[in-house]
Amino acid sequence: MLNYKIIVLFILFGFSGAINAQIGIAHEIGVVFGPVMFKSDYGARNDLGTNINNNGFGIGLVHYLNFSYNTNNETFFSEHFKVRSDISYNKSEFKHYGEYVEKNSNSTGVQQLRAMRGSSGIFNLGTQLEYSPIKIHDFEKTIGSFGPYASIGAQLSYYSAKANSTLGELGIPSITFPKYLTPSDGHPFGFSNESKAVFSIISSIGTRYKLSPLQDLIIDFRFQYFNSDWVDGLNPNPAIYKENKANDWLVWVNLGYIYYL
Repeated sequence: MLNYKIIVLFILFGFSGAINAQIGIAHEIGVVFGPVMFKSDYGARNDLGTNINNNGFGIGLVHYLNFSYNTNNETFFSEHFKVRSDISYNKSEFKHYGEYVEKNSNSTGVQQLRAMRGSSGIFNLGTQLEYSPIKIHDFEKTIGSFGPYASIGAQLSYYSAKANSTLGELGIPSITFPKYLTPSDGHPFGFSNESKAVFSIISSIGTRYKLSPLQDLIIDFRFQYFNSDWVDGLNPNPAIYKENKANDWLVWVNLGYIYYL
């Protein structure tokens, strides 16, 4: 519990030393939205159908601290860095895709995999340090210009995962594929219906487009890696099923609108 309190304090008050050192700070607010590609334990590894179809949608509110507001105190930090905080929510739906469910077979195992369904809704609260390779003032002065950026940060994420089957209740051998009946990571099965807080690391790359002196449009590609493999509701025992190699992660393509206060 203490670890999560520390994470929340980092999220809410991170970079406070840099913030308090500034005399003039501008604020920007905005909204972002777009599709989410969730790399989960559903489907075959490296299968195009799995990667395309196990997706979702997200929306978020963002806030920026802009240190270039004070034109009389230009520094490398103030002209190339911003602090971005955001609250977001995304939800993805899952099924098994790939060779194991697409083959022409009426075997019990294939039918069990075809019948499995899942979902995960994730609430995120976090902050990122954003770097712009061009001077922020140069971008702000030029209508129609592009302002590329990259960022890295951390988030506290709270997920609610569901795993079920159209055949009936998961956990019953006649309904559940054997891989998911094996105990895993302290759970009685390789699936779980649970809600839990986890830590995640995020990294983004994108660009702004200067729409007007006080308005920007953005497109942003965000990578989010969780410190858990239960976020999608599946985690077949990795000691037995070696293909289960990594924690859950996702890519979120954001489109957004930013307004300068």
